[in-house]
Amino acid sequence: MTAEVSLQDVVAAMDLPNAEWGSYLDPETGEIVTVTDEDRRLLEEAADVEELPDWQREILPKVREVLESERFLQLPASFDIHEWAIMERFTHTRSTPEQRDELLSAIHGSGAFRKFRRSIQRLGIENDWHGFRQAAFEEIAKAWLEAHHIPYK
Repeated sequence: MTAEVSLQDVVAAMDLPNAEWGSYLDPETGEIVTVTDEDRRLLEEAADVEELPDWQREILPKVREVLESERFLQLPASFDIHEWAIMERFTHTRSTPEQRDELLSAIHGSGAFRKFRRSIQRLGIENDWHGFRQAAFEEIAKAWLEAHHIPYK
């Protein structure tokens, strides 16, 4: 049986601050577990669990289960999300040629993400960007959940 999951929880779990991290969904329970690079390292090194803080000692068995079980499904990660393409689509939604030109210029070349952030701040369109990005993540999450036949609310 497949549990109904929260679309917002899935989106939040996809929006990780580090490309080396991954979030996994247990379709039977709806539980989402995020695995950090530190979690993986501790498991690989077979670290002395007794020396770890309580919170880490408690999560490692779940991390091991996630990584060793075929039941957990990895949520879309940064490589699947293509945030640069989302930025480009957002750029094309801008109503003035000046904004479009500045944003298109910002997303090309080195430092594209940093330059894009600076441009949206300077233009005062951060809220527009965050709403657009959130909607794009929701669409990716919906498509992924539907492809795996997982109901969501």
